[in-house]
Amino acid sequence: MKLLVLYYSMFGHVHAMAEAVAEGARQVPGTEVTLARVQETLPAAVLEKLGAFEAQKKFAHIPVCTPDQLAKADAVIFGTPTRFGNMCGQMRQFFDATGGIWKAGALVGKVGSVFTSSATQHGGQESTILSVHTTLLHHGMIIAGLPYSFEGQQRIDEVTGCSPYGASTIAGNDGQRWPSANELAGARFQGAYVAGIAAKLAKKES
Repeated sequence: MKLLVLYYSMFGHVHAMAEAVAEGARQVPGTEVTLARVQETLPAAVLEKLGAFEAQKKFAHIPVCTPDQLAKADAVIFGTPTRFGNMCGQMRQFFDATGGIWKAGALVGKVGSVFTSSATQHGGQESTILSVHTTLLHHGMIIAGLPYSFEGQQRIDEVTGCSPYGASTIAGNDGQRWPSANELAGARFQGAYVAGIAAKLAKKES
C-alpha cells in the first residue's frame, strides 16, 4: 500500500509535522511512505526578506511532487500552513493543476487527510483543514481526520494543536514555537490511522 505525505512548509513547522505523519504511517505493516512537497511559488528574494530562505534549505532535499504522482498513491495526507483560515497559495496552485487526474477520476475512492500549522491557537486551523477537504471531496476521496481515540487532543493542561479534523501545531507569530510532543504524537497517530484505513481498503479490493 502506497501512502504519500504531500506538504508545503515555509519555515519548517509543517515539515516537522510531515515527518511525524510519515513516521506514524510506517508503523502500519506493508505501507510504503513517500514524502514530497509542492513547488515554491515565491521568488528567492521574497523568501530571503521573510527569513524563510535559509529555513527551506533544511528540507530542500524533499522532492517536488507532480499531480500525476497523486494517482499512484492509495492514500494522500496533505500538509499546509494556514493563510487567513485557508490553505496556502502554494497548495492551492498545486490543486489547481490537478484537473487532468480529476477528469480521469484517478483519486476516487482513495483516502485523503490533512494537517496544518498556524501562528496562533485560534488562527484558523480547523477552517484551513476544511478548505482542503472541499477539494478532496471534488476528487472523490474518502476523508479521514484525527479521531478522539487520540486522547491528546482533549488535553487542557497545555496550549496545543490537533482537533478531530486533523493534527496541527501552533508556530507563534514569529515562528519561534515548534511542534510540541503532543502535537507530534497527534501527527504520528494520524499517519498510522490513515495508513490503517487505506490498508483495509486495499485488502478488500485485492
